[in-house]
Amino acid sequence: MDKREVYLDNSATTKLDEDVLEAMMPYFTEYYGNSLSQYGFSRKCAQAVDDARYSVAKAIDCKPVEVYFTSCGSEANSWAVRGGALSGRKRGSHVILSKIEHPSIMNSGKWLTQNGFDVTYLDVDKYGMVHEDELRKAIREDTVLISIMLANNEIGTIQNIPALAAIAHANGIVFHTDCVQAMGLIDVNVKKLGVDMLTISAHKFYGPKGVGVLYVRSGLIIDRLINGGGQERGMRGGTTNTPLIVGMGVAIEKAVTETDTNAAKITLMRDRMIERIKNEIPDVILNGHPRQRLPSNVNFAFNYIEGESILMRLDLEGIAVSSGSACSSGSLEPSHVLLATGLPVERAHGSIRFSIGKHNTMEDIDYTVDKLKVIIAQLREMSPLYKPQDRVKEV
Repeated sequence: MDKREVYLDNSATTKLDEDVLEAMMPYFTEYYGNSLSQYGFSRKCAQAVDDARYSVAKAIDCKPVEVYFTSCGSEANSWAVRGGALSGRKRGSHVILSKIEHPSIMNSGKWLTQNGFDVTYLDVDKYGMVHEDELRKAIREDTVLISIMLANNEIGTIQNIPALAAIAHANGIVFHTDCVQAMGLIDVNVKKLGVDMLTISAHKFYGPKGVGVLYVRSGLIIDRLINGGGQERGMRGGTTNTPLIVGMGVAIEKAVTETDTNAAKITLMRDRMIERIKNEIPDVILNGHPRQRLPSNVNFAFNYIEGESILMRLDLEGIAVSSGSACSSGSLEPSHVLLATGLPVERAHGSIRFSIGKHNTMEDIDYTVDKLKVIIAQLREMSPLYKPQDRVKEV
């Protein structure tokens, strides 16, 4: 079989669409003025930013004045959690997060703890689901903010955010959700979700890196994360990044238009990959919910071997994936998400995430599984832990 290049790490980032790049280019070279400057040269830039803000608002069903541009999803998440908690400090100092949030949320929780807040981290079940009863039990009189992600970036599990947000609002609590992984794959609508704040990031739906959005419901006041001038209606300092904002506007219009088509195509590939791995490779565990999961996500624990070894061997075959270890942070600790689902440390270390995008093909999937079968067999032959008679059945 000829070697091919297969990119299956679309949860990390996606390829920039060519028409998105084309729309951005004039704002790097021809229309390079500061969008807040008070002269004609910059008016086209200001209009382009306004148009992009309108596109985002239309995509998530909110008002343009509720859209705040940020540098990325992590900034927006940090702003929502820290700014939301600090603005509610007169009412209370308790915040609720789940144990499987993105590091930008988890580290914001640590920051809050260091600054006098009490943070509760909700347990999840073996599929990564947050249960409504657990949320109800965690709520206190001094709870001011709850943040639970719509779709998990590692295992793809989709939460029932409307129900969780309703519980928060019944108790007068602000609710934020991280939708970075969900946008462009499932419906992301602030009214249907019933949330007060929501985060998205352009590079997850074939837009540019370096630009995100925090939706903040009208009437909700949160503390600033970045102080500066009058950008973003005085709420987020820093010179407006016109080219990237333009790119996000174009990308989100495409994402909404193509969501159903892309999701259907990607789901077929996901299901084929899951079926082939479960049927053709022994001793594997599917991580995440078997049904309530993103169309793009396939995450398996391969027992008796290290995920890093699998990743490197796949890379030699031209296949890009992610492992279950948090190597991007310089740590060899297993994923906090997988551990939260109850997966033992050794199996979390043997996990690989495959994330499928709109540019992938069924041939990519079959090539990957064919190579994976050989790699797993070879690595297990070298593993002192592997005993075929002691196979671990999927739980």
